[in-house]
Amino acid sequence: MEPRDLTAHGEYVAGRGVEEVARELGMEPGDLVTLSSNENPLGASPAAVEAVREHAPGVNGYPKAAHADLRERVAEEWDVATEQVWLGAGGDGALDCLHRAVLEPGDEILVPDPGFAYYAMSARYHNGSVATYPLEKAEGFAQTADAVLESYDGERVVYVISPHSPTGTEMPRGELDRLADALAEDTLLLVDEAYGEYTDTPSAAGLMDGRDDVAVLRTFSKAYGLAGLRVGYVLAPEPWADAYAKVNTPFAVNELACRGALAALDDEEFVEETVDTARWAREYMYDNLDAPTWESAANFVLAEVGDAAAVADACRREGVVIRDCTSFGLPDCVRITCGTRAETRRAVETLNGVLAARGPDPT
Repeated sequence: MEPRDLTAHGEYVAGRGVEEVARELGMEPGDLVTLSSNENPLGASPAAVEAVREHAPGVNGYPKAAHADLRERVAEEWDVATEQVWLGAGGDGALDCLHRAVLEPGDEILVPDPGFAYYAMSARYHNGSVATYPLEKAEGFAQTADAVLESYDGERVVYVISPHSPTGTEMPRGELDRLADALAEDTLLLVDEAYGEYTDTPSAAGLMDGRDDVAVLRTFSKAYGLAGLRVGYVLAPEPWADAYAKVNTPFAVNELACRGALAALDDEEFVEETVDTARWAREYMYDNLDAPTWESAANFVLAEVGDAAAVADACRREGVVIRDCTSFGLPDCVRITCGTRAETRRAVETLNGVLAARGPDPT
Protein backbone atom coordinates (compact mmCIF):
# COMPACT_ATOMS: atom_id res chain seq x y z
CA MET A 1 0.00 0.00 0.00
CA GLU A 2 1.42 3.38 -1.04
CA PRO A 3 0.15 6.97 -0.88
CA ARG A 4 -0.88 8.63 -4.12
CA ASP A 5 1.88 9.95 -6.36
CA LEU A 6 3.32 13.00 -4.61
CA THR A 7 6.34 13.56 -6.86
CA ALA A 8 4.92 16.88 -8.09
CA HIS A 9 4.43 18.11 -4.52
CA GLY A 10 6.93 20.33 -2.72
CA GLU A 11 7.58 20.94 0.95
CA TYR A 12 7.13 24.22 2.77
CA VAL A 13 10.50 25.49 4.02
CA ALA A 14 9.82 27.43 7.21
CA GLY A 15 12.22 29.64 9.12
CA ARG A 16 13.83 27.70 11.95
CA GLY A 17 12.59 28.16 15.51
CA VAL A 18 14.67 29.92 18.16
CA GLU A 19 14.88 26.84 20.43
CA GLU A 20 16.07 24.67 17.55
CA VAL A 21 18.82 27.10 16.54
CA ALA A 22 19.85 27.71 20.16
CA ARG A 23 20.33 23.98 20.76
CA GLU A 24 22.41 23.63 17.63
CA LEU A 25 24.69 26.53 18.58
CA GLY A 26 24.89 25.69 22.27
CA MET A 27 23.35 29.06 23.19
CA GLU A 28 20.42 30.16 25.30
CA PRO A 29 17.32 31.17 23.30
CA GLY A 30 17.42 34.58 24.94
CA ASP A 31 20.87 35.20 23.44
CA LEU A 32 19.52 34.91 19.89
CA VAL A 33 17.84 37.51 17.72
CA THR A 34 15.40 35.60 15.51
CA LEU A 35 14.24 37.67 12.54
CA SER A 36 13.54 34.96 9.99
CA SER A 37 9.80 34.25 10.14
CA ASN A 38 8.14 37.71 10.23
CA GLU A 39 6.80 37.06 13.72
CA ASN A 40 5.75 39.97 15.90
CA PRO A 41 8.81 41.10 17.92
CA LEU A 42 6.57 42.61 20.60
CA GLY A 43 4.99 39.24 21.35
CA ALA A 44 1.25 38.66 21.31
CA SER A 45 -1.54 41.13 21.90
CA PRO A 46 -1.81 41.40 25.70
CA ALA A 47 -5.59 41.35 25.38
CA ALA A 48 -5.36 38.08 23.46
CA VAL A 49 -3.05 36.53 26.06
CA GLU A 50 -5.49 37.45 28.83
CA ALA A 51 -8.40 35.99 26.86
CA VAL A 52 -6.52 32.73 26.33
CA ARG A 53 -5.82 32.48 30.06
CA GLU A 54 -9.42 33.25 30.92
CA HIS A 55 -10.88 30.65 28.58
CA ALA A 56 -8.28 27.88 28.96
CA PRO A 57 -10.38 25.95 31.52
CA GLY A 58 -13.15 25.63 28.93
CA VAL A 59 -11.20 23.74 26.27
CA ASN A 60 -13.12 20.55 27.04
CA GLY A 61 -15.91 21.95 24.86
CA TYR A 62 -16.02 22.50 21.13
CA PRO A 63 -15.61 26.13 19.95
CA LYS A 64 -19.22 26.65 18.89
CA ALA A 65 -19.98 30.10 20.29
CA ALA A 66 -16.40 31.35 19.92
CA HIS A 67 -16.28 30.37 16.25
CA ALA A 68 -19.60 32.06 15.54
CA ASP A 69 -18.66 35.16 17.53
CA LEU A 70 -15.34 35.56 15.71
CA ARG A 71 -16.99 35.28 12.30
CA GLU A 72 -19.51 37.93 13.29
CA ARG A 73 -16.82 40.24 14.69
CA VAL A 74 -14.63 39.94 11.57
CA ALA A 75 -17.68 40.55 9.36
CA GLU A 76 -18.42 43.70 11.37
CA GLU A 77 -14.80 44.83 10.94
CA TRP A 78 -15.04 44.57 7.14
CA ASP A 79 -18.72 45.39 6.67
CA VAL A 80 -19.49 42.06 5.00
CA ALA A 81 -22.01 39.32 5.73
CA THR A 82 -21.03 36.82 8.42
CA GLU A 83 -21.29 34.03 5.85
CA GLN A 84 -18.48 35.64 3.86
CA VAL A 85 -15.96 35.07 6.68
CA TRP A 86 -14.24 31.72 6.27
CA LEU A 87 -12.05 31.00 9.29
CA GLY A 88 -9.13 28.59 9.10
CA ALA A 89 -6.13 27.34 11.02
CA GLY A 90 -3.96 30.22 9.85
CA GLY A 91 -4.32 31.90 6.50
CA ASP A 92 -3.18 28.65 4.89
CA GLY A 93 -6.05 26.73 6.51
CA ALA A 94 -8.53 29.27 5.18
CA LEU A 95 -6.86 28.92 1.79
CA ASP A 96 -7.46 25.16 1.87
CA CYS A 97 -11.18 25.82 2.41
CA LEU A 98 -11.21 28.13 -0.57
CA HIS A 99 -9.51 25.57 -2.81
CA ARG A 100 -11.95 22.86 -1.72
CA ALA A 101 -14.80 25.12 -2.76
CA VAL A 102 -13.32 26.38 -6.04
CA LEU A 103 -11.04 23.81 -7.65
CA GLU A 104 -12.20 20.92 -9.77
CA PRO A 105 -9.61 18.24 -10.57
CA GLY A 106 -7.23 19.65 -13.17
CA ASP A 107 -8.08 23.30 -12.55
CA GLU A 108 -5.09 25.62 -12.55
CA ILE A 109 -4.08 28.54 -10.34
CA LEU A 110 -1.73 31.39 -11.27
CA VAL A 111 0.72 32.53 -8.59
CA PRO A 112 3.61 35.01 -8.41
CA ASP A 113 7.23 33.89 -8.61
CA PRO A 114 8.76 34.53 -6.11
CA GLY A 115 5.90 34.00 -3.71
CA PHE A 116 4.37 31.94 -0.92
CA ALA A 117 4.99 28.25 -1.60
CA TYR A 118 1.79 27.09 0.06
CA TYR A 119 -0.51 28.36 -2.70
CA ALA A 120 0.86 25.71 -5.03
CA MET A 121 1.02 23.06 -2.33
CA SER A 122 -2.63 23.55 -1.41
CA ALA A 123 -3.79 23.54 -5.03
CA ARG A 124 -2.01 20.24 -5.64
CA TYR A 125 -3.48 18.74 -2.46
CA HIS A 126 -6.85 19.43 -4.04
CA ASN A 127 -5.85 17.96 -7.42
CA GLY A 128 -5.21 21.30 -9.08
CA SER A 129 -2.14 22.46 -11.00
CA VAL A 130 -0.03 25.58 -10.92
CA ALA A 131 1.25 28.23 -13.33
CA THR A 132 3.36 31.26 -12.39
CA TYR A 133 3.87 34.85 -13.40
CA PRO A 134 7.23 36.54 -12.72
CA LEU A 135 7.99 39.48 -10.48
CA GLU A 136 11.21 40.73 -11.98
CA LYS A 137 14.11 41.71 -9.79
CA ALA A 138 15.41 44.02 -12.53
CA GLU A 139 12.10 45.92 -12.30
CA GLY A 140 12.20 46.21 -8.52
CA PHE A 141 9.66 43.38 -8.17
CA ALA A 142 7.00 45.86 -9.31
CA GLN A 143 3.46 44.50 -9.25
CA THR A 144 1.25 45.53 -12.16
CA ALA A 145 -1.85 44.19 -13.83
CA ASP A 146 0.07 43.79 -17.08
CA ALA A 147 2.72 41.62 -15.39
CA VAL A 148 -0.03 39.20 -14.34
CA LEU A 149 -2.04 39.35 -17.56
CA GLU A 150 0.98 38.53 -19.72
CA SER A 151 1.01 35.07 -18.12
CA TYR A 152 -2.73 34.68 -17.55
CA ASP A 153 -4.44 31.93 -19.52
CA GLY A 154 -7.87 31.58 -17.95
CA GLU A 155 -6.72 30.03 -14.67
CA ARG A 156 -9.41 29.38 -12.05
CA VAL A 157 -7.69 31.44 -9.32
CA VAL A 158 -5.18 34.27 -9.73
CA TYR A 159 -3.12 35.25 -6.68
CA VAL A 160 -1.75 38.67 -5.80
CA ILE A 161 0.26 39.18 -2.59
CA SER A 162 0.08 42.77 -1.40
CA PRO A 163 2.26 43.56 0.48
CA HIS A 164 4.27 40.80 -1.15
CA SER A 165 6.57 38.36 0.62
CA PRO A 166 9.53 38.19 0.41
CA THR A 167 9.96 41.49 -1.46
CA GLY A 168 7.59 43.87 0.37
CA THR A 169 6.17 45.44 -2.80
CA GLU A 170 2.48 46.26 -3.31
CA MET A 171 0.04 46.20 -6.19
CA PRO A 172 -1.56 49.67 -6.28
CA ARG A 173 -5.33 49.74 -5.89
CA GLY A 174 -5.83 51.03 -9.41
CA GLU A 175 -3.85 48.10 -10.79
CA LEU A 176 -5.94 45.66 -8.74
CA ASP A 177 -9.10 47.23 -10.14
CA ARG A 178 -7.79 46.89 -13.66
CA LEU A 179 -6.70 43.30 -13.11
CA ALA A 180 -10.05 42.25 -11.63
CA ASP A 181 -11.89 43.76 -14.61
CA ALA A 182 -9.58 42.05 -17.12
CA LEU A 183 -9.92 38.49 -15.79
CA ALA A 184 -12.52 36.07 -17.14
CA GLU A 185 -15.81 35.88 -15.27
CA ASP A 186 -15.05 32.38 -13.97
CA THR A 187 -11.64 33.39 -12.55
CA LEU A 188 -11.34 34.35 -8.88
CA LEU A 189 -8.86 37.08 -7.94
CA LEU A 190 -7.45 36.22 -4.50
CA VAL A 191 -5.55 39.05 -2.79
CA ASP A 192 -3.34 37.88 0.08
CA GLU A 193 -3.12 40.66 2.67
CA ALA A 194 -1.28 38.80 5.43
CA TYR A 195 0.77 41.97 5.96
CA GLY A 196 -2.09 44.37 5.31
CA GLU A 197 -1.94 46.08 8.70
CA TYR A 198 1.56 47.41 7.95
CA THR A 199 0.55 49.50 4.94
CA ASP A 200 -1.62 52.58 4.46
CA THR A 201 -2.89 51.24 1.13
CA PRO A 202 -6.64 50.48 1.35
CA SER A 203 -7.59 46.81 1.51
CA ALA A 204 -8.79 45.00 -1.59
CA ALA A 205 -11.88 44.17 0.46
CA GLY A 206 -13.22 47.40 -0.99
CA LEU A 207 -13.24 45.70 -4.39
CA MET A 208 -15.65 42.99 -3.27
CA ASP A 209 -18.81 45.08 -3.13
CA GLY A 210 -21.10 44.00 -5.94
CA ARG A 211 -18.62 41.43 -7.31
CA ASP A 212 -18.49 37.64 -7.05
CA ASP A 213 -14.93 37.21 -8.36
CA VAL A 214 -12.69 38.79 -5.67
CA ALA A 215 -11.63 37.35 -2.31
CA VAL A 216 -9.21 38.58 0.35
CA LEU A 217 -6.97 36.56 2.67
CA ARG A 218 -6.02 37.89 6.13
CA THR A 219 -4.29 36.49 9.21
CA PHE A 220 -3.84 37.13 12.93
CA SER A 221 -0.27 35.78 12.82
CA LYS A 222 1.59 39.01 12.07
CA ALA A 223 0.35 42.35 13.42
CA TYR A 224 -1.69 40.71 16.20
CA GLY A 225 1.16 38.39 17.23
CA LEU A 226 -0.90 35.19 17.22
CA ALA A 227 1.21 33.02 14.91
CA GLY A 228 1.25 30.19 17.46
CA LEU A 229 -2.54 30.07 17.70
CA ARG A 230 -2.98 29.54 13.94
CA VAL A 231 -6.01 31.59 12.98
CA GLY A 232 -6.72 33.41 9.72
CA TYR A 233 -9.61 33.97 7.36
CA VAL A 234 -10.79 34.49 3.82
CA LEU A 235 -13.36 37.13 2.93
CA ALA A 236 -15.26 35.23 0.25
CA PRO A 237 -17.75 36.59 -2.32
CA GLU A 238 -21.26 36.98 -0.92
CA PRO A 239 -22.94 34.54 -3.36
CA TRP A 240 -20.80 31.75 -1.88
CA ALA A 241 -22.61 31.96 1.45
CA ASP A 242 -23.42 28.26 1.83
CA ALA A 243 -20.11 26.85 0.57
CA TYR A 244 -18.05 27.28 3.76
CA ALA A 245 -20.11 24.87 5.85
CA LYS A 246 -19.83 22.26 3.08
CA VAL A 247 -16.03 22.34 2.75
CA ASN A 248 -14.79 23.27 6.23
CA THR A 249 -13.47 20.68 8.67
CA PRO A 250 -15.41 20.43 11.95
CA PHE A 251 -14.34 23.25 14.26
CA ALA A 252 -11.24 24.07 12.21
CA VAL A 253 -10.19 26.91 14.53
CA ASN A 254 -9.76 25.98 18.17
CA GLU A 255 -11.44 27.63 21.14
CA LEU A 256 -8.40 29.53 22.41
CA ALA A 257 -7.48 30.75 18.93
CA CYS A 258 -11.00 32.13 18.46
CA ARG A 259 -11.01 33.78 21.89
CA GLY A 260 -7.54 35.24 21.39
CA ALA A 261 -8.41 36.61 17.97
CA LEU A 262 -11.63 38.16 19.27
CA ALA A 263 -9.72 40.02 21.96
CA ALA A 264 -6.89 41.00 19.61
CA LEU A 265 -9.28 42.71 17.19
CA ASP A 266 -10.06 45.29 19.86
CA ASP A 267 -6.43 45.78 20.96
CA GLU A 268 -5.81 48.80 18.76
CA GLU A 269 -3.00 50.13 20.94
CA PHE A 270 -0.95 46.96 20.45
CA VAL A 271 -1.44 46.94 16.68
CA GLU A 272 -0.47 50.61 16.47
CA GLU A 273 2.72 49.98 18.45
CA THR A 274 3.48 46.98 16.26
CA VAL A 275 3.12 48.96 13.05
CA ASP A 276 5.16 51.89 14.39
CA THR A 277 7.94 49.49 15.41
CA ALA A 278 8.03 47.96 11.93
CA ARG A 279 8.13 51.35 10.24
CA TRP A 280 11.05 52.45 12.39
CA ALA A 281 12.93 49.20 11.71
CA ARG A 282 12.38 49.42 7.96
CA GLU A 283 13.81 52.93 7.82
CA TYR A 284 16.73 51.94 10.03
CA MET A 285 17.62 49.07 7.71
CA TYR A 286 17.32 51.22 4.59
CA ASP A 287 19.65 53.79 6.11
CA ASN A 288 22.21 51.55 7.79
CA LEU A 289 22.51 48.20 5.99
CA ASP A 290 25.61 47.91 3.83
CA ALA A 291 23.62 46.09 1.15
CA PRO A 292 21.03 47.06 -1.47
CA THR A 293 17.44 46.85 -0.20
CA TRP A 294 13.95 47.21 -1.66
CA GLU A 295 11.32 49.48 -0.15
CA SER A 296 8.88 47.35 1.83
CA ALA A 297 5.29 47.90 2.95
CA ALA A 298 5.42 44.90 5.29
CA ASN A 299 7.26 43.97 8.50
CA PHE A 300 10.49 42.90 6.82
CA VAL A 301 13.13 44.11 4.39
CA LEU A 302 14.71 42.19 1.51
CA ALA A 303 18.44 42.75 1.05
CA GLU A 304 20.84 41.65 -1.68
CA VAL A 305 23.93 40.11 -0.06
CA GLY A 306 25.59 37.79 -2.59
CA ASP A 307 25.66 34.19 -1.34
CA ALA A 308 22.55 34.29 0.83
CA ALA A 309 23.00 30.83 2.31
CA ALA A 310 26.56 31.57 3.42
CA VAL A 311 25.67 35.02 4.76
CA ALA A 312 22.64 33.76 6.68
CA ASP A 313 24.72 30.93 8.16
CA ALA A 314 27.47 33.32 9.26
CA CYS A 315 24.90 35.60 10.91
CA ARG A 316 23.29 32.62 12.64
CA ARG A 317 26.63 31.66 14.16
CA GLU A 318 26.77 35.19 15.55
CA GLY A 319 23.35 34.70 17.12
CA VAL A 320 21.24 36.54 14.51
CA VAL A 321 18.79 34.41 12.52
CA ILE A 322 17.60 35.86 9.20
CA ARG A 323 15.91 34.21 6.23
CA ASP A 324 17.97 32.86 3.35
CA CYS A 325 15.68 33.42 0.35
CA THR A 326 17.08 30.63 -1.81
CA SER A 327 13.83 28.71 -1.32
CA PHE A 328 12.02 31.68 -2.90
CA GLY A 329 14.28 31.51 -5.95
CA LEU A 330 16.42 34.43 -4.73
CA PRO A 331 19.76 32.84 -3.76
CA ASP A 332 21.47 36.23 -3.46
CA CYS A 333 18.95 37.76 -1.04
CA VAL A 334 18.07 37.56 2.63
CA ARG A 335 14.87 38.71 4.31
CA ILE A 336 15.16 40.42 7.69
CA THR A 337 12.08 40.71 9.87
CA CYS A 338 11.56 44.06 11.57
CA GLY A 339 12.55 43.52 15.19
CA THR A 340 12.54 45.75 18.21
CA ARG A 341 14.93 48.67 18.09
CA ALA A 342 17.59 46.68 19.94
CA GLU A 343 17.09 43.58 17.79
CA THR A 344 17.15 45.55 14.56
CA ARG A 345 20.33 47.41 15.51
CA ARG A 346 22.04 44.14 16.43
CA ALA A 347 20.91 42.47 13.21
CA VAL A 348 22.21 45.32 11.07
CA GLU A 349 25.52 45.43 12.93
CA THR A 350 25.96 41.67 12.60
CA LEU A 351 25.01 41.52 8.93
CA ASN A 352 27.29 44.45 8.10
CA GLY A 353 30.13 42.72 9.92
CA VAL A 354 29.58 39.50 8.00
CA LEU A 355 29.46 41.36 4.69
CA ALA A 356 32.64 43.28 5.51
CA ALA A 357 34.47 40.08 6.44
CA ARG A 358 33.42 38.38 3.20
CA GLY A 359 34.52 41.27 1.03
CA PRO A 360 33.02 42.21 -2.35
CA ASP A 361 30.81 39.63 -4.02
CA PRO A 362 32.96 38.03 -6.76
CA THR A 363 29.93 37.80 -9.06
